[in-house]
Amino acid sequence: MPARSWYARPPLVVARDLLGAFVTSRSDEGDVTVRLTEVEAYGGEDDPGSHAHRGRTGRNAAMFAEPGRLYVYRHLGLHHCVNVVTLPAGRPAAVLLRAGEVVEGQDLAWRRRERAGVVDSARQLARGPARLAVCLGLDLDANGADLTEPEGRLLLRRRDVRTAQPPVATGPRVGVSGAGGDAALHPWRLWLTQERTVSAYRPAYRSPTSADAPRGATTSA
Repeated sequence: MPARSWYARPPLVVARDLLGAFVTSRSDEGDVTVRLTEVEAYGGEDDPGSHAHRGRTGRNAAMFAEPGRLYVYRHLGLHHCVNVVTLPAGRPAAVLLRAGEVVEGQDLAWRRRERAGVVDSARQLARGPARLAVCLGLDLDANGADLTEPEGRLLLRRRDVRTAQPPVATGPRVGVSGAGGDAALHPWRLWLTQERTVSAYRPAYRSPTSADAPRGATTSA
């Protein structure tokens, strides 16, 4: 399990190293493990696509916490999105866990997804940040959870560096409008190119801004 210093790095660096890593969520129902295949990096006040772009609020406070904790928020009042906090405390940055392959606890992940909606294939179980959160059983109660606790609810294991990793591709972040979604300025979505679980790219859509969307940007789960 990575030490806290491993997370205290720039979000793009942590994002790349998270690809191929394993996230395990423990509960009374059982354990579910997801191998990460897609992530997105977000900076702080200088990132127009970030929740922290306008400073600290009660909602985004976890982004300002010590690295290695989770920042979980509710998107459009409907879905939960799970982020790993990076950089030293007080410097907001995080990596959104966008998609992955369920490699342990498939039956439990499937039941959770069926309770939340329709699921038609194993490929779709954790394909997208909202689905990934459901598979892991994570909601706002997990906001601030510590990934560095050996006996904690959540565990992150880095991939074996001796194992060959498929090429990594980069591109614009999904559903982010304005400068934050500009492919040239912020190609901060990263994914493993040979993985079927990677979600489809969707540009920002025009809709009324909700209290759950970062100011100055439109985001999509």
